[in-house]
Amino acid sequence: MRTEIEKEFLLRAIDAIERDIIILSPQYRILAANRFAREKHGSDIIGKTCHEVFDHGSHCDDCPVNTVLRTKLPFLGKKKRRRNDPIQGLTCYPVFFDNQIEFLLMVDFNPPQLNQLEEELHRSNEFLRNLIMSAVDGVIAADKTGKIFIFNEAAAEVSGYSIEEALEKLYIQEIYPAGGAYDIMRVLRMEEYGGKGKLKRYHVDILSKEGRPVPISLYAAIVYDGEREVATIGFFHDMRERLQMKKELEQIQLQLLQSEKMAALGKLAAGVAHQINNPLGGITLFAKLLLEEYTLPDGAGDDVNRILRDAQRCKETVKELLEFSRQTRQVMRPSDLNRALNRTLFLLESQTLFQNIEIVKHLEADLPLVNADVQQLGHVFMNIILNAAQAMAGKGRLTLKSYPLPDEQRICIEISDT
Repeated sequence: MRTEIEKEFLLRAIDAIERDIIILSPQYRILAANRFAREKHGSDIIGKTCHEVFDHGSHCDDCPVNTVLRTKLPFLGKKKRRRNDPIQGLTCYPVFFDNQIEFLLMVDFNPPQLNQLEEELHRSNEFLRNLIMSAVDGVIAADKTGKIFIFNEAAAEVSGYSIEEALEKLYIQEIYPAGGAYDIMRVLRMEEYGGKGKLKRYHVDILSKEGRPVPISLYAAIVYDGEREVATIGFFHDMRERLQMKKELEQIQLQLLQSEKMAALGKLAAGVAHQINNPLGGITLFAKLLLEEYTLPDGAGDDVNRILRDAQRCKETVKELLEFSRQTRQVMRPSDLNRALNRTLFLLESQTLFQNIEIVKHLEADLPLVNADVQQLGHVFMNIILNAAQAMAGKGRLTLKSYPLPDEQRICIEISDT
């Protein structure tokens, strides 16, 4: 038995504790309370039921007193004391007499600092969630079975799955092509790709909801609990736009190379043309002198006339080469597209590549003039016609058509090969 002094010390110690300490009967009546509880809830709480004091209106469905009365074991958990209170830690101990619960001791053990820590933790979790959800790159995390438990908006946009759909029923194995998830795990466990358990800038395809492959750049990691693997998390960037830009840049580079090639060809043609013009002038002059100043044997006059005709043809070819090779700024002016096509054919049709190619022309007469840079159009026509000849390996039919479109504002040029 305790002495009166001991009892007094115990009562004073209990009253000094700034937490709720309440003694309840098995009928939910408050039998006693420490000073802190009486000041907090009112000095008239003795004799009232706990649900009256804590404004529950009736017995709680998750009442800790019920739990202790049913199990005869201490209760340790969390509960709202009042309807609008934050959730707090609560203990409820049974006190026995003759193997029956005589009363229950209820203690609020949730200090204000703990509430503050929980609130800060909640805010931190919300901030982290918002950070992940608003990330511009896709974020996906999955447990060891592959069940997805993090799936942000960027991942939804790239994959086509909604966030709810992914979190409810999607497994990481379905995101990758057959066996792809296992390949990722295999390289994750290697040292070569960023260290064991890490994967950096790994290019791989994922499958959209419609089954289309989507190229991504993946950063991934294994999440460990000690030495045990518990989850994986991946951050990935959609590479479609970047790859498309790369493809377009490669095409632009090819076009620039082609332009440089055409420019070099033009300069070469200009140099050759100027070199040929002088001897051509001499050939034409002396051929004409032969005809005018000498009496030529039978048939010799015909041969000299052939020399003159061929020299004139060479002169026309040189003229076209010079026209083709002019490196001038872009000039838009009314142009005859049929003439541009014919000039291009004139330069090409006598080449070896075209000896076994039949050229068929359906060029509509009296086409209206088109505002265009005829020199650049000539380069375009030459490229297309050369491509056609090369595609046919120098044997086939090349067909060229020109005609006005019904709106009478545009002209169509068709170049086709067999």
